[in-house]
Amino acid sequence: MIRHLVLFKLNEGVERDDPRVLAGVEAFRPLGDLIDELRFWELGWNISDRPIAYDFAITSAVDDPDALKRYVEHPAHQAGVVLWREFATWVIADYEV
Repeated sequence: MIRHLVLFKLNEGVERDDPRVLAGVEAFRPLGDLIDELRFWELGWNISDRPIAYDFAITSAVDDPDALKRYVEHPAHQAGVVLWREFATWVIADYEV
């Protein structure tokens, strides 16, 4: 099993209630039900006010590297990525559990 962790940082001046952000969240929210490769899907806003904290996180799980590749390339995932590129940066970690 591979965990896929993504941490998003909103760009300077972009707020959570920005319509672009709301659309980005809504694009990712249903992926757990849309993409067969996902075994686990969870997302949410950070609640920490620490200055090093990121703003939004996604945690997911897939069976193996091939499933991860199919998830990353899935059209629904890519559609969300296009939206997020407009207002945020992110980091990822993929690790075996």
